[in-house]
Parts: sequence; structure tokens; C-alpha cells
Amino acid sequence: MITIEHLTYTYPATSRPALQDLSLHIPAGQFCAIVGANGAGKSTLCYALTGFVPHFYRGRMEGRLQVAGHDIAVTPPSALVGLVGLVFANPFNQITGACYTVREEVAFGLENLGVPPAAMEQRIAQALALTGLTDLADRSPFALSGGQQQRLALAAVLAMQPRVLVLDEPTSQLDPVGTREVFAILAALAAQQDTTVVLVSHALEWVATHADRVIVLMAGRLVADGPPTEVLTRPELESWGVGTTRYTQAARRAQAQGLVPPGRPLPVTLSQAVAFWS
Repeated sequence: MITIEHLTYTYPATSRPALQDLSLHIPAGQFCAIVGANGAGKSTLCYALTGFVPHFYRGRMEGRLQVAGHDIAVTPPSALVGLVGLVFANPFNQITGACYTVREEVAFGLENLGVPPAAMEQRIAQALALTGLTDLADRSPFALSGGQQQRLALAAVLAMQPRVLVLDEPTSQLDPVGTREVFAILAALAAQQDTTVVLVSHALEWVATHADRVIVLMAGRLVADGPPTEVLTRPELESWGVGTTRYTQAARRAQAQGLVPPGRPLPVTLSQAVAFWS
């Protein structure tokens, strides 16, 4: 679904590339999490996958990036609508400001695509239900809390039914319950609807629980790539500015103090931690 070969991108008026010689392949239906310190290139990768880089931000792009067979360097973002959806970290960057109700906001993109009314209503209802906004459908988008607005931004993109869903910190304004629900939605989309999910997040415990794969970026370069249990227990994570889950931290300290056998695999999720201490 996504193929990246030696991708290097430099923003205008800068000298250091935001992405450097990045190569990876993400198959259809995979839930892939991107982690890294601030400035690692995570958001830039999101923008590249959706065509904002290089078409909106301009700059210099080298290498090759293909999404569902489309060469991003020569494909305008307008041609990617319906194929790739992007959810920003800040919902204020995504809410149109032109709609009176939540329902109208979710319908906005569908109207621009000319989706038939019956199909539109079905998509809107499904997106609102998935994000827990059904009871708020007639409320103004600007009467919602920050977390509810973030759910609304997600619902508007889900209604478009993209084959590739790219999310840049979509739970940054959600409480723990909301974060858990959003991660469950994304995992279900990848598993049941064959949607390819690329998620940037610092919520490592939820990443470990739901993601199929974790990619670590540092200064625009790929430094680790693999299953959560492998990547999120790497001893280099602290030096990369990523950190570890609380379960890994506790288990590593216990091993260092000789409380558990040193060869026992470190846990990254709650269920793995229960098994580790059993």
C-alpha cells in the first residue's frame, strides 16, 4: 500500500533535511505506529503521505514515495482525496468553520465529493457512532470540548472512508477513556475493513497494545522497525527520546535488582506484565 524508497525532504529556507534517506514498506491493512522525539520527522512523514509535502509546503524532495500506486511527487493532493485521510493533532486546523452543526461538519467532505444523499447519511451516522458523537450531532462544532472536537475531526475523515488513514497525535486532547476508545476504533478499522493506519503517537502503552508495527524516527532517520514487543523494549529508546512503557520500566528495574530471571522477555503491555510477574 505504501512504499518509500530513500526519501529525503528539506523544508524551504532550511539546510537540514526533515527526513533523511528513509525507506520502508507498509502493507495494506497494517496498523503502523510512528514514534520519536520532537523534531524527529514524524509530522513531516504524515504530510508526505498525504501530499502536503511537497505540494503545499514546497521544499526539496528526493527519492520515491508511492501510496496505492500513486507517486506522491507528481500527484496533486486533490487526486488523493478519498484515498488518503489525515487527522491533525490540533482539531482547530481541521474544522472548517463553515458548518453550524457536527452533522454538517462530517458531511462537508462528502458533499464536495458529490456522494449521493442516502449513502452520505449512512456514512455520517456510522462515523458519528464510531467516535461517540451521535448525541452531539446537532450541536455547534464550537460548542464542543477540545477532546470532542478532536473526535469530530476524526469522524469527518472516517466518513470519507479512506484506504489509508494517517493520524498525527489524534489523542493529544483526549482523556484516558477517549484515548482507549480511539485506539480501539483504529485497530478495528485495520483488522475488519483493511484500512491501512499510520499513527503518530506518544501514548506508548496504547501503541504497544494495538499497533502491529512500531517505527522509530530520530532526526529524520529510521532507527528501529518491528513488532511492539521488540521495538519498545530496545535499550536505546531513552537515548532516542522515546522512553518506554511503565511495564517495561518496572520489569527492567526488577531484573537489574535480581528479583526476576534476567532472560525473561520484558513486557510492554498490561497483559504481558501480568504474565511477567506470575
